[in-house]
Amino acid sequence: MRNLFFLLLTLPLTSCGKSELNWLILSPNSIEGLTNLKFLLSGLTTTIFISVVSIIISMIIGFIIAVPSLAKNKFLTYLNIGYVEIVRAIPLLVLILWIYYGLPIMTGISFSPFVSGIIALSISESAFQAEIFRAGINSIKKSQWEAGSSLGFSFIRKLRLVILPQAIKNILPAIGNQFVYVLKMSSLVSIIGIGDLTRKANELVVTTYRPLEIYTFLILEYLVLILIVSYFVRKFETKLKG
Repeated sequence: MRNLFFLLLTLPLTSCGKSELNWLILSPNSIEGLTNLKFLLSGLTTTIFISVVSIIISMIIGFIIAVPSLAKNKFLTYLNIGYVEIVRAIPLLVLILWIYYGLPIMTGISFSPFVSGIIALSISESAFQAEIFRAGINSIKKSQWEAGSSLGFSFIRKLRLVILPQAIKNILPAIGNQFVYVLKMSSLVSIIGIGDLTRKANELVVTTYRPLEIYTFLILEYLVLILIVSYFVRKFETKLKG
């Protein structure tokens, strides 16, 4: 995938050496440009990994938060609503900074930048995942719950064997779209020093003093990455509908 990524991004740069902008610093035809390109692309693995881990953890948390809202207990319902509204109201950047800088002061518990970034992304995204799971489960007809009851299933068994298999099929497209969102928002973890795509671009700007060229390339990196992921998400959606 990295080779495909490299090819798509460098095609527009192969003939850009004589413009007013100094595109030579990113041209694959020069040693310096090739070195810079490899440095920028070295953050790709980190961006993808942190996004995948965060979306998986957020799904687990979101499901745990969503299940109590299915009960008729008002306290559990309000607990679900409170969590979702509070977490969604906190800007992700602020949450990242608080977990990395504020949490150690408050509790004495500190995490590495990498772990802090994943925790912040997972918590922030879990509120959206909780709503997705809640909507997906509520979309299943009441007769399916009744069918499970007629078989003598407990609430957990009904949820696991009858409701979830149907609900997951309905919510997978939404989860795919949220993964695209997490990929974009993962750029914020660069603020605490994680070597993702954005961090690599920031570091190269400091040494080359060419922000326009480098940040333009950064936009292209995210654009190509998001378009590739979106293509597979849409293809998956089409397969589910078929």
